Amino acid sequence: MHDRNCTATRWRALTTAATLLLACAGGLMTAPPAHAQSTQPAQSAQPNPEVRVSTNMGSFVIELRPDRAPLTVADFLRYVRTGFYTDTLIHRVVANFVIQGGGHEATPPYALKPTGPPVVNESGNGLENKRGTVGLARGPDPDSGTSQFYINLVDNPELDPLPTRWGYTVFGKVIQGMSVVEQIGLVPTGSFGPFKSQAPITPVVIKSITLVTPSQSESAPSQSSTTPAAGAQGTSGTASSASGAPQGSSATTPAAQSPATGSSPGTTPSSTPPATGSSPGTTPSSTPPASDSGSDDTPSKTPTSPAKPTGTPPKL
Repeated sequence: MHDRNCTATRWRALTTAATLLLACAGGLMTAPPAHAQSTQPAQSAQPNPEVRVSTNMGSFVIELRPDRAPLTVADFLRYVRTGFYTDTLIHRVVANFVIQGGGHEATPPYALKPTGPPVVNESGNGLENKRGTVGLARGPDPDSGTSQFYINLVDNPELDPLPTRWGYTVFGKVIQGMSVVEQIGLVPTGSFGPFKSQAPITPVVIKSITLVTPSQSESAPSQSSTTPAAGAQGTSGTASSASGAPQGSSATTPAAQSPATGSSPGTTPSSTPPATGSSPGTTPSSTPPASDSGSDDTPSKTPTSPAKPTGTPPKL
Protein backbone atom coordinates (compact mmCIF):
# COMPACT_ATOMS: atom_id res chain seq x y z
CA MET A 1 0.00 0.00 0.00
CA HIS A 2 2.83 2.29 0.93
CA ASP A 3 4.66 1.52 -2.33
CA ARG A 4 1.51 2.21 -4.32
CA ASN A 5 1.09 5.69 -2.72
CA CYS A 6 4.73 6.55 -3.37
CA THR A 7 4.37 5.57 -7.00
CA ALA A 8 1.27 7.74 -7.40
CA THR A 9 3.01 10.69 -5.77
CA ARG A 10 6.02 10.34 -8.01
CA TRP A 11 3.81 10.07 -11.09
CA ARG A 12 1.99 13.28 -10.19
CA ALA A 13 5.29 15.09 -9.64
CA LEU A 14 6.64 13.95 -12.96
CA THR A 15 3.42 14.98 -14.72
CA THR A 16 3.55 18.45 -13.12
CA ALA A 17 7.20 18.89 -14.07
CA ALA A 18 6.54 17.84 -17.64
CA THR A 19 3.63 20.28 -17.89
CA LEU A 20 5.82 23.12 -16.60
CA LEU A 21 8.60 22.27 -19.04
CA LEU A 22 6.16 22.25 -21.97
CA ALA A 23 4.69 25.59 -20.91
CA CYS A 24 8.13 27.16 -20.63
CA ALA A 25 9.18 25.77 -24.00
CA GLY A 26 6.02 27.13 -25.64
CA GLY A 27 6.60 30.55 -24.09
CA LEU A 28 10.17 30.68 -25.38
CA MET A 29 9.01 29.78 -28.87
CA THR A 30 6.19 32.33 -29.08
CA ALA A 31 7.44 35.32 -27.08
CA PRO A 32 9.20 37.96 -29.29
CA PRO A 33 12.64 39.13 -28.20
CA ALA A 34 12.46 42.10 -25.88
CA HIS A 35 15.06 43.97 -27.92
CA ALA A 36 13.41 43.43 -31.31
CA GLN A 37 13.14 46.66 -33.32
CA SER A 38 11.40 47.63 -36.53
CA THR A 39 13.57 47.29 -39.61
CA GLN A 40 11.51 49.78 -41.62
CA PRO A 41 13.52 52.94 -42.42
CA ALA A 42 12.17 56.22 -41.08
CA GLN A 43 10.59 58.39 -43.75
CA SER A 44 12.40 61.70 -44.17
CA ALA A 45 10.39 64.87 -44.73
CA GLN A 46 10.14 65.98 -48.36
CA PRO A 47 12.19 69.13 -49.05
CA ASN A 48 10.31 72.21 -50.14
CA PRO A 49 10.33 72.75 -53.93
CA GLU A 50 12.63 75.44 -55.27
CA VAL A 51 12.58 77.41 -58.52
CA ARG A 52 15.27 79.43 -60.26
CA VAL A 53 14.20 82.74 -61.76
CA SER A 54 16.56 83.75 -64.59
CA THR A 55 16.41 87.38 -65.71
CA ASN A 56 18.51 89.61 -67.96
CA MET A 57 20.00 91.06 -64.74
CA GLY A 58 20.92 87.78 -63.08
CA SER A 59 19.19 84.86 -61.40
CA PHE A 60 17.82 84.05 -57.97
CA VAL A 61 16.28 81.01 -56.28
CA ILE A 62 12.93 80.90 -54.48
CA GLU A 63 11.99 78.27 -51.92
CA LEU A 64 8.26 77.57 -52.07
CA ARG A 65 6.08 76.70 -49.06
CA PRO A 66 3.39 74.18 -50.03
CA ASP A 67 2.96 73.39 -46.34
CA ARG A 68 1.63 76.91 -45.72
CA ALA A 69 0.11 77.89 -49.08
CA PRO A 70 -0.70 74.61 -50.88
CA LEU A 71 -3.18 76.06 -53.39
CA THR A 72 -1.00 79.03 -54.32
CA VAL A 73 2.15 76.94 -54.69
CA ALA A 74 0.37 74.31 -56.78
CA ASP A 75 -0.97 76.99 -59.12
CA PHE A 76 2.40 78.76 -59.35
CA LEU A 77 4.15 75.48 -60.20
CA ARG A 78 1.57 74.83 -62.90
CA TYR A 79 2.61 78.09 -64.58
CA VAL A 80 6.28 77.17 -64.10
CA ARG A 81 5.92 73.71 -65.65
CA THR A 82 4.08 75.02 -68.70
CA GLY A 83 6.72 77.69 -69.36
CA PHE A 84 4.24 80.51 -68.79
CA TYR A 85 6.84 82.86 -67.29
CA THR A 86 9.31 82.59 -70.18
CA ASP A 87 9.91 86.06 -71.66
CA THR A 88 7.66 88.01 -69.31
CA LEU A 89 8.35 91.35 -67.65
CA ILE A 90 9.21 92.56 -64.20
CA HIS A 91 6.84 95.38 -65.03
CA ARG A 92 6.70 97.25 -61.72
CA VAL A 93 9.48 98.38 -59.42
CA VAL A 94 9.03 100.48 -56.30
CA ALA A 95 12.30 101.07 -54.48
CA ASN A 96 12.25 100.07 -50.82
CA PHE A 97 8.94 98.30 -51.28
CA VAL A 98 8.54 95.53 -53.89
CA ILE A 99 9.24 94.37 -57.42
CA GLN A 100 6.44 92.69 -59.37
CA GLY A 101 6.12 90.66 -62.56
CA GLY A 102 4.97 87.47 -64.19
CA GLY A 103 1.99 88.69 -66.21
CA HIS A 104 3.01 90.82 -69.18
CA GLU A 105 4.78 89.68 -72.33
CA ALA A 106 8.30 91.05 -72.79
CA THR A 107 7.70 92.14 -76.38
CA PRO A 108 5.53 95.03 -77.65
CA PRO A 109 2.74 95.77 -76.99
CA TYR A 110 3.60 94.12 -73.61
CA ALA A 111 0.14 92.62 -73.33
CA LEU A 112 -1.16 90.55 -70.45
CA LYS A 113 -0.90 86.82 -71.03
CA PRO A 114 -4.05 84.70 -70.62
CA THR A 115 -4.08 82.95 -67.24
CA GLY A 116 -5.94 80.19 -65.50
CA PRO A 117 -8.66 80.74 -62.90
CA PRO A 118 -7.76 82.74 -59.77
CA VAL A 119 -6.60 81.16 -56.52
CA VAL A 120 -8.29 81.24 -53.13
CA ASN A 121 -6.62 83.72 -50.76
CA GLU A 122 -4.28 81.97 -48.31
CA SER A 123 -2.89 85.04 -46.55
CA GLY A 124 -3.84 83.71 -43.10
CA ASN A 125 -1.16 81.00 -43.28
CA GLY A 126 1.21 82.56 -40.74
CA LEU A 127 3.84 83.67 -43.27
CA GLU A 128 4.53 87.40 -43.07
CA ASN A 129 5.55 89.89 -45.76
CA LYS A 130 9.16 90.12 -44.65
CA ARG A 131 12.13 91.21 -46.75
CA GLY A 132 12.87 88.60 -49.41
CA THR A 133 9.51 86.84 -49.20
CA VAL A 134 7.44 86.18 -52.32
CA GLY A 135 3.72 86.89 -52.47
CA LEU A 136 0.83 86.57 -54.90
CA ALA A 137 -0.32 89.76 -56.60
CA ARG A 138 -4.06 90.37 -56.75
CA GLY A 139 -6.75 93.01 -57.25
CA PRO A 140 -9.33 94.29 -54.76
CA ASP A 141 -11.02 90.89 -54.73
CA PRO A 142 -9.11 88.82 -52.14
CA ASP A 143 -9.44 85.71 -54.32
CA SER A 144 -8.29 87.27 -57.61
CA GLY A 145 -4.60 86.28 -57.71
CA THR A 146 -3.35 84.38 -60.78
CA SER A 147 0.16 84.35 -62.26
CA GLN A 148 1.68 87.62 -61.05
CA PHE A 149 3.95 87.63 -58.02
CA TYR A 150 5.93 90.19 -56.07
CA ILE A 151 9.08 90.13 -53.93
CA ASN A 152 9.36 92.27 -50.81
CA LEU A 153 12.44 94.50 -50.81
CA VAL A 154 11.84 95.39 -47.14
CA ASP A 155 9.53 94.23 -44.36
CA ASN A 156 5.97 95.19 -45.38
CA PRO A 157 3.59 94.38 -42.51
CA GLU A 158 0.89 96.48 -44.17
CA LEU A 159 0.43 93.63 -46.64
CA ASP A 160 -0.26 91.07 -43.90
CA PRO A 161 -3.86 90.20 -43.01
CA LEU A 162 -5.79 91.73 -40.13
CA PRO A 163 -9.06 90.67 -38.49
CA THR A 164 -10.78 93.44 -40.49
CA ARG A 165 -9.38 92.66 -43.95
CA TRP A 166 -7.61 90.15 -46.14
CA GLY A 167 -3.88 90.30 -46.71
CA TYR A 168 -1.61 89.19 -49.54
CA THR A 169 -0.58 85.54 -49.65
CA VAL A 170 3.10 84.84 -48.97
CA PHE A 171 4.07 81.51 -50.54
CA GLY A 172 7.86 81.52 -50.72
CA LYS A 173 11.16 83.23 -50.00
CA VAL A 174 14.29 84.15 -51.94
CA ILE A 175 17.04 81.91 -50.55
CA GLN A 176 19.76 82.75 -53.06
CA GLY A 177 20.52 85.78 -55.22
CA MET A 178 18.75 88.43 -53.13
CA SER A 179 21.41 90.87 -54.39
CA VAL A 180 19.94 90.46 -57.89
CA VAL A 181 16.46 91.28 -56.56
CA GLU A 182 17.85 94.36 -54.81
CA GLN A 183 19.60 95.46 -58.00
CA ILE A 184 16.32 95.21 -59.88
CA GLY A 185 14.74 97.29 -57.13
CA LEU A 186 17.15 100.15 -57.93
CA VAL A 187 16.60 100.45 -61.70
CA PRO A 188 15.29 103.78 -63.04
CA THR A 189 11.53 103.71 -63.51
CA GLY A 190 8.89 105.79 -65.19
CA SER A 191 6.52 105.60 -68.14
CA PHE A 192 7.14 102.72 -70.50
CA GLY A 193 4.87 101.10 -73.05
CA PRO A 194 1.37 100.74 -71.57
CA PHE A 195 2.64 101.58 -68.07
CA LYS A 196 2.37 105.22 -67.01
CA SER A 197 4.66 104.88 -64.00
CA GLN A 198 6.81 102.55 -61.94
CA ALA A 199 7.90 100.52 -64.96
CA PRO A 200 11.64 99.96 -65.56
CA ILE A 201 12.81 102.30 -68.34
CA THR A 202 15.04 99.49 -69.60
CA PRO A 203 12.92 96.33 -69.58
CA VAL A 204 13.74 93.74 -66.93
CA VAL A 205 12.89 90.41 -68.55
CA ILE A 206 12.20 87.07 -66.89
CA LYS A 207 13.92 84.69 -69.29
CA SER A 208 12.61 81.60 -67.52
CA ILE A 209 11.49 80.11 -64.22
CA THR A 210 12.50 76.49 -63.77
CA LEU A 211 11.97 73.91 -61.05
CA VAL A 212 15.22 72.83 -59.38
CA THR A 213 16.25 70.51 -56.58
CA PRO A 214 17.90 71.88 -53.41
CA SER A 215 21.30 70.50 -54.53
CA GLN A 216 21.02 72.28 -57.87
CA SER A 217 20.03 75.56 -56.28
CA GLU A 218 23.05 75.50 -53.96
CA SER A 219 25.41 75.70 -56.93
CA ALA A 220 23.28 78.06 -59.01
CA PRO A 221 25.23 81.18 -60.08
CA SER A 222 23.78 84.57 -59.31
CA GLN A 223 24.80 88.09 -60.18
CA SER A 224 26.03 90.06 -57.20
CA SER A 225 25.26 93.69 -56.59
CA THR A 226 25.34 96.22 -53.84
CA THR A 227 22.40 96.51 -51.51
CA PRO A 228 20.25 99.65 -51.77
CA ALA A 229 21.29 102.49 -49.55
CA ALA A 230 18.84 103.91 -47.06
CA GLY A 231 18.51 107.04 -49.14
CA ALA A 232 18.18 105.31 -52.49
CA GLN A 233 15.85 107.14 -54.81
CA GLY A 234 13.65 105.82 -57.59
CA THR A 235 10.98 107.16 -59.86
CA SER A 236 7.55 106.16 -58.68
CA GLY A 237 3.92 107.11 -58.79
CA THR A 238 0.47 105.64 -58.37
CA ALA A 239 0.60 101.98 -59.21
CA SER A 240 -0.71 100.77 -62.51
CA SER A 241 -2.87 97.69 -62.30
CA ALA A 242 -1.39 94.33 -63.03
CA SER A 243 -3.47 94.29 -66.18
CA GLY A 244 -1.48 97.25 -67.43
CA ALA A 245 -4.37 99.67 -67.06
CA PRO A 246 -2.70 103.06 -66.40
CA GLN A 247 -3.50 104.96 -63.26
CA GLY A 248 -2.82 108.48 -62.12
CA SER A 249 0.70 109.31 -60.93
CA SER A 250 1.97 111.17 -57.92
CA ALA A 251 5.77 111.18 -57.91
CA THR A 252 7.42 110.69 -54.57
CA THR A 253 10.75 109.34 -53.47
CA PRO A 254 10.73 106.14 -51.38
CA ALA A 255 13.22 105.67 -48.57
CA ALA A 256 14.25 102.69 -46.51
CA GLN A 257 11.69 101.21 -44.18
CA SER A 258 12.49 99.85 -40.75
CA PRO A 259 11.39 96.28 -40.02
CA ALA A 260 7.97 95.88 -38.48
CA THR A 261 6.25 92.97 -36.85
CA GLY A 262 3.56 90.93 -38.55
CA SER A 263 -0.12 90.98 -37.75
CA SER A 264 -2.90 88.50 -37.14
CA PRO A 265 -4.66 86.67 -39.96
CA GLY A 266 -7.56 88.42 -41.62
CA THR A 267 -11.03 86.99 -41.90
CA THR A 268 -13.11 89.67 -43.59
CA PRO A 269 -12.29 91.03 -47.07
CA SER A 270 -12.04 94.76 -47.54
CA SER A 271 -10.97 96.66 -50.65
CA THR A 272 -9.40 99.49 -48.63
CA PRO A 273 -7.51 98.11 -45.63
CA PRO A 274 -6.76 100.27 -42.60
CA ALA A 275 -3.29 101.74 -42.23
CA THR A 276 -0.84 100.08 -39.89
CA GLY A 277 1.24 101.79 -37.25
CA SER A 278 -0.10 105.35 -37.62
CA SER A 279 -3.28 107.35 -37.84
CA PRO A 280 -4.86 107.93 -41.26
CA GLY A 281 -3.44 110.78 -43.25
CA THR A 282 -0.28 111.25 -41.22
CA THR A 283 2.05 109.97 -43.95
CA PRO A 284 1.97 109.53 -47.73
CA SER A 285 0.34 106.25 -48.75
CA SER A 286 1.37 103.74 -51.35
CA THR A 287 -0.70 101.19 -53.20
CA PRO A 288 0.43 97.56 -52.88
CA PRO A 289 1.08 95.34 -55.87
CA ALA A 290 -2.07 94.32 -57.72
CA SER A 291 -2.75 91.69 -60.31
CA ASP A 292 -4.60 91.92 -63.60
CA SER A 293 -7.82 93.27 -62.14
CA GLY A 294 -7.42 96.60 -63.88
CA SER A 295 -8.51 98.41 -60.74
CA ASP A 296 -6.75 100.83 -58.39
CA ASP A 297 -8.95 99.79 -55.47
CA THR A 298 -6.23 97.98 -53.52
CA PRO A 299 -4.94 98.21 -49.97
CA SER A 300 -2.88 101.29 -49.19
CA LYS A 301 0.50 101.10 -47.57
CA THR A 302 1.23 103.53 -44.74
CA PRO A 303 4.90 103.60 -43.70
CA THR A 304 5.73 103.03 -40.07
CA SER A 305 7.79 106.22 -39.89
CA PRO A 306 6.05 109.57 -40.62
CA ALA A 307 9.36 110.95 -41.85
CA LYS A 308 9.59 108.35 -44.59
CA PRO A 309 8.35 109.43 -48.03
CA THR A 310 6.87 106.57 -50.02
CA GLY A 311 6.01 105.70 -53.56
CA THR A 312 2.96 103.86 -54.81
CA PRO A 313 3.45 100.17 -54.00
CA PRO A 314 2.81 97.67 -56.72
CA LYS A 315 -0.56 95.97 -56.70
CA LEU A 316 -0.31 92.55 -55.20
